[in-house]
Amino acid sequence: MDNYLKLLENTIKSKWDCGALRDRGGVSYTYGQMAAKIELLNRLYRNLGLAEGDKIAICGKNGSNWAVAFVSANVFGAVAVPLLSDFHPESIAQLTDHSESRILFIDDDLWKKVSIVGTKAEAVFSLKDFSLLHAASSDGVLKIMEDARTSFDNDFKEGFTAGAVSYPAGDLEKTAIINYTSGTTSAPKGVMLSYRAISSNVVFIKDNIYGKEGDKALSMLPMAHMYGMAVEFLFPVCAGYELNFLGKAPTPRVLLDALSEVRPFMIIAVPLIIEKIFYSSVFPVVNRPVMKGALKIPVISSLIYKKIYDKLMSTFGGNVKYIIIGGAPLNESVEEVMKKVGLPYCVGYGMTECAPLISYEHYSRFAFRSCGKRVDRMEVRIASSDPQKEVGEIQVRGDNVMDGYYKNKDATAAAFTSDGWLHTGDMGIMDAEGNVFIKGRCKNMVLGPNGQNIYPEEIEDKLNCHRHVVESLVVSRNGKLVALVYPDTDAVLMDAAERSQKHPDGAKPDTETMVAAAMDALQADVNKSLPAYSRLSKIEVMATEFEKTPKKSIKRFLYE
Repeated sequence: MDNYLKLLENTIKSKWDCGALRDRGGVSYTYGQMAAKIELLNRLYRNLGLAEGDKIAICGKNGSNWAVAFVSANVFGAVAVPLLSDFHPESIAQLTDHSESRILFIDDDLWKKVSIVGTKAEAVFSLKDFSLLHAASSDGVLKIMEDARTSFDNDFKEGFTAGAVSYPAGDLEKTAIINYTSGTTSAPKGVMLSYRAISSNVVFIKDNIYGKEGDKALSMLPMAHMYGMAVEFLFPVCAGYELNFLGKAPTPRVLLDALSEVRPFMIIAVPLIIEKIFYSSVFPVVNRPVMKGALKIPVISSLIYKKIYDKLMSTFGGNVKYIIIGGAPLNESVEEVMKKVGLPYCVGYGMTECAPLISYEHYSRFAFRSCGKRVDRMEVRIASSDPQKEVGEIQVRGDNVMDGYYKNKDATAAAFTSDGWLHTGDMGIMDAEGNVFIKGRCKNMVLGPNGQNIYPEEIEDKLNCHRHVVESLVVSRNGKLVALVYPDTDAVLMDAAERSQKHPDGAKPDTETMVAAAMDALQADVNKSLPAYSRLSKIEVMATEFEKTPKKSIKRFLYE
């Protein structure tokens, strides 16, 4: 298996004048221009006295210069430390120092906040234009930057050419990345990922996802998160597709405009994005009483689903060949409609500690409600006496697995079983064909009154199917299950208005009363579909949305 840097080198040489990176409304690079920037930064690192294995941190919104800074670090032999820009400024400073990063690349506006806290990094550079933002000796670093530029210009008087590009095959066991987890249950930990782990992911994706000449990719997930990094960033760049960046905050309008303009050949998304599209555009149509009746008639239902398919594919840009969902469980009702409509979707499974892939399957072979089969160079087992029927922890080993947590031997030891398998912390089963089905998190599992296993995620899935629910979280309090629900107040009021039209002489309660009544009805409805031991004792209404990680998972530990 080749180092991903060698794959990138080959692509740069074969796609020299083709588009590589593009910020909508901003900077853009061909593969040749990207390679020239990488070479210039490598000369800067060398002149600054950096050595192989030193750390270089990158923190900012997705963009072309973020990508260049990241790749340049690995090409030089440094360890890249991508930091989520959603982290608190104090955390960014602390993690920069914890990783012992000698250089920090950062967005200008973020640096204004981080600089107040301060960092031990020897030099801080802007992701806007690679200009110097801070250094212990600014004059000295500016002179070094000037010397790097001069040496580059002198060595390439006729222009930088493909013949000058040679990236290291390197030792695959060396650390390429320290990636700090966002964590839904704990403080961030620095996951050490080798070139073998990164390259194994990139090679697998390249072998299983195909576009055509001229196809483009759109970066929507944080590049500092392994899901966005491996699937949305490193794969398309190593495979020769132009990678486009939003350039702005991902509001619905910005996303729709970008999808229409770029026409990406793949959509990489967390469930929240897909579910919002369905809740706003699809369910209001298919859940109408007259539509429910029509969908029971085969000929008519196929026409309706074809219209929904065309509308959704147009929304995604009209060129989508793959819709890959991961990062959290996909709502069952949403997946059911996706399958009936015939969308080319699958749900994958992974974690930062596996860089990130554990399982995936092509949409044509994908098993409903699963998260695919183990990816190449990985093994998966279920820690139970009957893996096909009895739920147990999902444990993995293989090339994708991390080397451990940076400067945290205790956490590293606890992450592995005595025979060397990685604890995923997820509970599930695996069928005879190797399809993995996740039931919930080990830490979230609740024991029923007679020792029954209750998985809050399964109850949350039923709650989230309801039109009056935006999101929910089920917790155990004093031995009883309580659902925390952030309601869709607009939907509640809309339904109340319809009832009012039918019964104009009835009482008109206030919003709080109407929401409370809707939650009472919701509890009764959901409890009907649950066994007695896992029924909800209460629903508590949340005034605001739940706080989430950058990949949009609820930070459960804040509410338990």
